[in-house]
Amino acid sequence: MKDPSNKNPKNKKSPPVSFTDMGNLLLKTIPHARYLGMELLSVQKGAAEAKVSYREDLVGDTETGVVHGGVITSLLDNLSGVAVASALGNLFSLATLDLRIDYMRAAQKDKDILAHAHCYKVTKNIAFVRASAYEVSIDDPIATSVASFMIETDIDTATGKEFHAERGD
Repeated sequence: MKDPSNKNPKNKKSPPVSFTDMGNLLLKTIPHARYLGMELLSVQKGAAEAKVSYREDLVGDTETGVVHGGVITSLLDNLSGVAVASALGNLFSLATLDLRIDYMRAAQKDKDILAHAHCYKVTKNIAFVRASAYEVSIDDPIATSVASFMIETDIDTATGKEFHAERGD
């Protein structure tokens, strides 16, 4: 008798990978993250840290040498996605539904930008994340963000019901 779970190739479990490998894979598959040189520093279940090194070509204001705000936005968004993936424990297709960023000050010239993201809630279809970008201390942020991510949902064509292939929901 055939196993009905094999009808959909997405039901096959992928081999386990470490949180760090998962995070690196995510960042390497996003061309903009690669271009910005996002470097993953650490990943734990539901949390991640990364940095973007200061480069002249990332400057948004040539008079002050301050990094463009889009670099910070991209860092917070992508790192938040890594935090969600680590909270889920596997790679899923994710989409940013909402991203709110509060800029508190300009980044400092010639300083690398660090970021920390924490996925604090996962529901059936949505994950929620808080993140901060800073240079030296997370207590003196350049910007903070809150975001929500859609987690891939499949529809079982036989029953019309939603399911999450690898999570078993």
